[in-house]
Amino acid sequence: MSRTPRPSGVDLLAALAKAGFRQLRVKGSHHFLRHADGRSTVVPVHSGETVGPGLLHKILRDCQLTVEQLVGFLE
Repeated sequence: MSRTPRPSGVDLLAALAKAGFRQLRVKGSHHFLRHADGRSTVVPVHSGETVGPGLLHKILRDCQLTVEQLVGFLE
C-alpha cells in the first residue's frame, strides 16, 4: 500500500467532486458535501495547509472511499 497523500482542502474538494460529491453549503472554512446516495462529509479548506492523515482517513471513511480510489481521483 502506498503512503497516504497529503492534499490541500481545495484539491480534496476537486477529487471528491470527481467521485460524485456536490457542495451543499459553506460555513466559514468548512465545506459540506453530499453524494446522491446519501453519503456526506465536511472538508476544511484553509489556505496554505494540507489535510492531515487522521482527518483525511475520517473523510474517506465518511465517503466510503479507499486511499487508492482517492489517489485515482487526485490525478
